[in-house]
Amino acid sequence: MDVDDLNLFVRIAQLHSISAAARDLGLTPAGASAKLAALERKLRARLLHRTTRQATLTEDGLAFLPHAEHVVFAAEAARAALGREQAAPRGTLRVAAPASFARMHIVPGLPEFCGKYPDLALDLRISDSIVDLVEGAFDVAVRYTELSDSSFVARRLAPDNRVLVASREYLEQRGRPSTPDDLVEHTCLVVGTLDLWTFRGKDAEVIERRVTPSLRINDGTAVRDAASGGLGIALMATWCASEELQSGTLVPVLPEYPLISTQTLWALYPSSRELAPKVRVFIDWLIHRFGHQPYWDRGLERILSNYR
Repeated sequence: MDVDDLNLFVRIAQLHSISAAARDLGLTPAGASAKLAALERKLRARLLHRTTRQATLTEDGLAFLPHAEHVVFAAEAARAALGREQAAPRGTLRVAAPASFARMHIVPGLPEFCGKYPDLALDLRISDSIVDLVEGAFDVAVRYTELSDSSFVARRLAPDNRVLVASREYLEQRGRPSTPDDLVEHTCLVVGTLDLWTFRGKDAEVIERRVTPSLRINDGTAVRDAASGGLGIALMATWCASEELQSGTLVPVLPEYPLISTQTLWALYPSSRELAPKVRVFIDWLIHRFGHQPYWDRGLERILSNYR
């Protein structure tokens, strides 16, 4: 039984589409349909119900899928064991990533990555919604989150540090808060549902303050731009606001009360899968790109210390 035929069947089952799986594997839809039909003839079983819009598993297909996946993943692992040259990354790599982070820190580096791996096609889906890696047939996801799901293998990419910021114009008009308690007198801007701000006090105590936002937007870059325009004080990830802090468009607020973040930036892939070469090289590239201390945090401590 041909491993490529099994890989085609697995990809169709993941994407629910013969055409999408064909594009993913560099086949024509007609060629993929012919290969699938030949596989079904060999097995003497119908694996998929086909319509013009989608392909769904039959009862036999459901029973056969885990065995096909096992063979495909074992074959990928075997190729990977031969070394990097023999197991050159190929095919399509499906990646899910947060929208703002991807635009700012992944997409700008893609010319380097794609130039290094010309046989690898990248399908990058950017969205701030949490996607199901298995249901969406993603190979890897970049997420900033608390890691709690043991069904995923995770590689740490970078810390998700936070900072309070405001424009100079806002602070000149409204004054600087001296403690977290003073925030009640200020206009606060919130990203999504992040209205519980947690600080480390001067005696290392944890201080939590829930703010009532005057403006709430479900996009970090939009909140950053609103703060830059003088609308108020915002809690921002340093990866989102570092350029504005470096340029002075935004300045730190309450730097003597550092924010506490329990989140980290991770690369995740389903633990049920072997680490395919295409996934390995992408994760290795992200780790190398961001480094032990990500480039957006370099020099930030000096800026914060100037306001303490």
